[in-house]
Amino acid sequence: MTGRGLKTAMPRKSETLPIWSASDIVAARQTVRQWAIDMKFTLVDQTKIVTAASELARNTLQHGGGGTMQIETDENGPYVGLRLTFVDKGPGIPDIQAAMKDGYTTGGGMGLGLSGSKRLMSHFEIETKVGEGTRVVVTRWK
Repeated sequence: MTGRGLKTAMPRKSETLPIWSASDIVAARQTVRQWAIDMKFTLVDQTKIVTAASELARNTLQHGGGGTMQIETDENGPYVGLRLTFVDKGPGIPDIQAAMKDGYTTGGGMGLGLSGSKRLMSHFEIETKVGEGTRVVVTRWK
């Protein structure tokens, strides 16, 4: 049986990219877009995934001082998805509740990075420890 979101024989893939400069953010976006295309996400879903990746990569660089993005295919029962994991060793987020609210910013931006990414993706989780860094995992299911 096939249909939107149902599993096709897809080997599990994974790739890790550095995020240490603005050009790394561009490379991360391009890689995420290509993976989403290869996985046959709709154009709307591709845009959502790339937008979330861009915001989270920018946060990793600007607030975390740089880090990595891991991109991988994921499966959950009959569904396939694209999972992105952003990790930094920055200062961490002292008030996660505030950081998840629209408009909250410590860097002069619009304050939509975390909350917007959460809305754009199917799954969102964040772990942070002050003085040790932050890990954000997002998944978009087909």
